[in-house]
Amino acid sequence: MSDNNFKPFVLPGVQMKEFTLKSILLGCVFGVIFGAATVYLALKAGLTVSASIPIAVIAITLGRKFFKTTILENNIIQTTGSAGESIAAGVVFTLPGFLFLSDGGGTQFFNYFTILILAIFGGILGTLMMIPLRKSLIVKEHKTLPYPEGTACGDVLIAGEKGGDFAKTAFYGLGFAFAYAILQKILHVIAETPEYMTKQASKFFPSAKISADITPEYMGVGYIIGPRIAGVLVAGGVLSWLALIPLLASLLPADVIATQLVKIGYLANLQTPGGQGDWNPLTHTFSDYSSAVYYAYVRQIGAGAVAAGGFITLLKTIPTIISSFKGSIGAIKDGSGSTDEKGNVPRTERDLSLKVVLFGSIALILLMAFLPQLPGDSIGKKLLVGLLVVVFGAFFVTVSSRIVGLIGSSNNPISGMTIATLMGTCLVFIAVGWTGKLYEPMALVVGGMICIAAANAGGTSQDLKSGYIVGATPMYQQIALFIGAIVSSVVIGLTVKFLDKPTADMIAHGVTEHAIGSAYYPAPQGTLMATLAKGILSFNLDWQFVLVGVFLSVTMELCGVNSLSFAVGAYLPLSTTLPIFVGGAIRGVVDHQQKKANKKISPEEEELGKGNLFATGLVAGGAVAGVIIAILAGFDWSAVILAKLNNQQLLTNILGQGGYYIIGCAFFAFMGWYLYRTARKA
Repeated sequence: MSDNNFKPFVLPGVQMKEFTLKSILLGCVFGVIFGAATVYLALKAGLTVSASIPIAVIAITLGRKFFKTTILENNIIQTTGSAGESIAAGVVFTLPGFLFLSDGGGTQFFNYFTILILAIFGGILGTLMMIPLRKSLIVKEHKTLPYPEGTACGDVLIAGEKGGDFAKTAFYGLGFAFAYAILQKILHVIAETPEYMTKQASKFFPSAKISADITPEYMGVGYIIGPRIAGVLVAGGVLSWLALIPLLASLLPADVIATQLVKIGYLANLQTPGGQGDWNPLTHTFSDYSSAVYYAYVRQIGAGAVAAGGFITLLKTIPTIISSFKGSIGAIKDGSGSTDEKGNVPRTERDLSLKVVLFGSIALILLMAFLPQLPGDSIGKKLLVGLLVVVFGAFFVTVSSRIVGLIGSSNNPISGMTIATLMGTCLVFIAVGWTGKLYEPMALVVGGMICIAAANAGGTSQDLKSGYIVGATPMYQQIALFIGAIVSSVVIGLTVKFLDKPTADMIAHGVTEHAIGSAYYPAPQGTLMATLAKGILSFNLDWQFVLVGVFLSVTMELCGVNSLSFAVGAYLPLSTTLPIFVGGAIRGVVDHQQKKANKKISPEEEELGKGNLFATGLVAGGAVAGVIIAILAGFDWSAVILAKLNNQQLLTNILGQGGYYIIGCAFFAFMGWYLYRTARKA
């Protein structure tokens, strides 16, 4: 139901600068920065954080001081910029799966132009399908669908217009993270991954490993998501690395583990040294049993858990899916909406025409059929792929928008939607007789584009909600989203390819072809999508391990625990989830002390709290620094300079390996204390 009494901050009759060249250019710059940062974070941790509020905060500060922007221009800046973050998430969660398809059959499609095309098409599809849904979901259900990030972002924009210098804290966090990253990733004064592992010969607890990537972005993510989700994530890691791996390491002979690694492609053969865990064929042992067991068995168990967790999350939202789809179709049939006393559509109600949606969808199908960069050996087959993309897209964009309206973008079950799309596509392929390795890349294209479209639709919905609150022109926001999708996709593809190129350090540790999929960038969702496509189309999946993961998620759900968060934690290395938990624990302590002092804080004040803003700066600064350093390491001349600046060997010789790790942990503890101290300030 619509809220006829609602009045936006900028009234419909007010004419104000909005869709200007400077707002689009600034938005594109932020889209590029946060898109690249999201690629890095999603590849490392399988997680993302919303960029809309940080972009709005920075836009207000820079716009007011240097560019004299209006509130509507600031809204266009954050709308354009946020497209980069959501598209990057969709790309990284699926398209790296090309690398893990049968016999390297998808590797040829993991190129810049294919990634660019799919990113742009998926981003455009997500925005296209939201055009007819805006009136039904954003306007008519303004009171019933809060769209938390969109509402908070609108409040931030209005607060910025009224005055306040709250962005300073976010910049402090960004600067702190940059300085920390220089000490850690360039000078190597701070250890990157301190670890401790028990010996395989231990009678009580063999090959149990505790490790942590002590980076600013992980601490920031943990603080933002809070103690509950961070705790569930690390619980999955504890089960894998401190329960399952020691158990399997004590039961299975090394030759059996090595044989399994050969079967799934992590080891060439039993006579060749190296591979995951560093196999020695002469002594029939691993130098790192923990990693060997993880890649041989636990990763597949984790993949099954993630698939089941995503599917369970999707099943729980089926009532919402059905009602939202019916409501949206009904709203489209109702007509175009309100007009003023002169019969004109008010500025705040002007959307792009439905013809744009119709002809845009047809153009997408035709382009997918005729572009040679996309998989498929005939135009007819590629037309079917394009048709599946548009059909699934229309459905899951509606679902995504409705769900983020209720529970926020951070909790959007995109993985579940993508799994459902991928499984549905594979079943359609099997029904028409398309089985085997040839069709795996085609199935992944459908899953990838739906993931990108659903992610972008969720972000688009939040942006349109912000615009509705501040009094923006929807048509300008929709155009800005198209521009943001195209511009950020250009850099997202470049970032993915740069990060995939092994650095000299990675090559020294046995990573020779692709950094993505290695311990440096695990890409958990992409690996899962490839595993599902391969297993369903070739009827050859290690179901015994996958089903263990499935019932692990079922068990968690029966215990009242979020199975998807737990499953992601079980799949990822503990080195990823442990520092995230530290950030979440700091947030828990801060919240407890505020509760103890009887401080009642509204959701809007919490979003703009010093702790949240500083943590956002840590995430942005750490991730962007990581991208820049990874790109520098890709050039021969800069790699030589970086190698000369590396102090790790010197410090290890002086302090020993343990002393070097302790120094790193001390720096991480200092960062945690500083975050806590900042968060406690009013």
